[in-house]
Amino acid sequence: MSLVKTVWKIMMGVKDALVLLFLILFFALLYAGLKAARMEESFPASGALYLALDRPIVEQPRPIDQYAMVAGTGGSGEYRLRDVVRAIEAAAGDSAIKAVVLDLDGFGGGGQVAMQRVGEALDKVRAAGKPVLTRASYYDDASYVLAAHASEVWLDPLGMVGVTGPGGSNLYFKGLIDRLGVKAHVYRVGSFKSAVEPYTQAEQSPEARAANEALVTAIWSDWLEHVGKARPAARVRDYLADPLALLRANGGDTAKAAQAAGLVDKLGDPVTFGNHVAEIVGEASDPRPGDYAAIPFEGYLRKHKEGSGGQVGVVTVAGEIVDGEAAPGQAGGTSVASLINDAVAEDSVKALVLRVDSPGGSAAAAEEIRLALAQARAKGLPIVVSMGNVAASGGYWVSTASDMIFAEPATITGSIGVFGILPSFEDALAKVGITSDAVKATPLSGEPDVIGGVSPEFNALAQASVEDIYGKFIGLVASNRKMTPQRVDEIAQGRVWAGGMAHQLKLVDRFGGLEEAVAEAARRAKLSGDAASARYFDPEPDSLAQFLGMFMSGEARAPAITAPRDLLSYAARQQRQIAVRIMRDLKGLVEGPSIRADCLECRAFTPASAMTSGEQAGWLGILLGAAQRPL
Repeated sequence: MSLVKTVWKIMMGVKDALVLLFLILFFALLYAGLKAARMEESFPASGALYLALDRPIVEQPRPIDQYAMVAGTGGSGEYRLRDVVRAIEAAAGDSAIKAVVLDLDGFGGGGQVAMQRVGEALDKVRAAGKPVLTRASYYDDASYVLAAHASEVWLDPLGMVGVTGPGGSNLYFKGLIDRLGVKAHVYRVGSFKSAVEPYTQAEQSPEARAANEALVTAIWSDWLEHVGKARPAARVRDYLADPLALLRANGGDTAKAAQAAGLVDKLGDPVTFGNHVAEIVGEASDPRPGDYAAIPFEGYLRKHKEGSGGQVGVVTVAGEIVDGEAAPGQAGGTSVASLINDAVAEDSVKALVLRVDSPGGSAAAAEEIRLALAQARAKGLPIVVSMGNVAASGGYWVSTASDMIFAEPATITGSIGVFGILPSFEDALAKVGITSDAVKATPLSGEPDVIGGVSPEFNALAQASVEDIYGKFIGLVASNRKMTPQRVDEIAQGRVWAGGMAHQLKLVDRFGGLEEAVAEAARRAKLSGDAASARYFDPEPDSLAQFLGMFMSGEARAPAITAPRDLLSYAARQQRQIAVRIMRDLKGLVEGPSIRADCLECRAFTPASAMTSGEQAGWLGILLGAAQRPL
């Protein structure tokens, strides 16, 4: 009887705890909602559109982390590119907006194409006769592209401009794998499919080095050209040619050195900067030092909603392409194909644009997306592809069902190749005295045997499968680009191309962004007026995340990251991002699809988001996960 009473007390205690937790959550959300409502009501009638870009700008944000949001340790981790562009361009024609202010302290970065698109939106504000002001303690390559489009660039007196250009070191795991006794069975096609090289050798091959150098040179040249046009006063080449000499000439002051090189206009702390903005747009209703009449980005965006009356459907392929369903920020083959089918099922949709910002991933998932597009095309809908920062490997695969492909000179594309990696652990287990023995009905029984060793027959079959998929990839490209398979093979082989060279090689048709792609799709469908505008088919957000997001926005959301204020703190943040990317790539190789149309090296050109809890499993989780996965 006493046991029953004890169990009953425990159950009642759990029930009371859950009720208490629910009440705390309810009142916390109520408080946050009321606070957000008060913030929105307190927006000034006119002032500066204020964008505190403390997170990365991406094509499609990942879902909100509900638990981190409730705990107050962070909310939505990314800004959507088209939201930022829409707000800035709306500000250009809004008489209530007197200026646009970008706070770039803690900016999470973004791809070069995305930064240039935001820059174009800022140009429209300036063309409307309104000033654009930016301020930061540290400008890197991405944030300086935005700053170059400003009428005034401010830098903290203790800050610096840390533009470095693309490039850096890659890690090679061959020595570690050998020491652990892990065998990496590599199946590949393409001389330039360098994604597998970290697991097969200690340094990059001559072919990979040549391709990487050409890519970095092209991307950097485009960056210099873009910044030079946006801000002719910036002597970036002189600044980078001998930064120490420039620093010595300015008494060792990094901020004054940047100002002397024309990279920034003024030096000032946040209060000085805020007072200057107040002189332009007016003071806040209850001013504190450095305050001015500011209209926050999130609130302004809510008042300028996206139109939905267009007849050009837009579906996004963003992030890694994975099998099955996937949340926003990843392109699940089934998820994206379902969105394409939803668009086709709408009678009002007369054309489709596929916006691609993906380094690829699963070849099977890419084919699932391509097939959905091909079916839409077979029904007579014009299909136009718009490539963003990256549209490589699987990202190019999905583009082969289109009538036309748009890209930018800085788009990273190509990487037409296929590979697979399968680790086995027979030598590692033998080192600790574990061996295996098997009975087989056929040479393929129990394969792939990652414990006892993969058989030659399986290796031959896997390599043949990769070669077969590569052949299909080549055939798709040849058919779409009106080339012979032999010519496609010459420019394929897994090599990555910048958009400018891809255009010369006829892998893309025209230069242009999403707007140009929508206009072309509308032209092909003979649409005009409002019908020629875009209608976005986005994945439905998680219901709980959507509910929380209604309340936790703007200042009600906790800061996501600490702003780097000097070179060493910026370097520390870069190291963390590199660690995230390494763990994500390693985990993806053993837990993702085994046959991949993927461009791992392309990921260095995209912003690194925070590592999820699932990506923190460590080596043991990674290795155990690999042992449980069939090919």
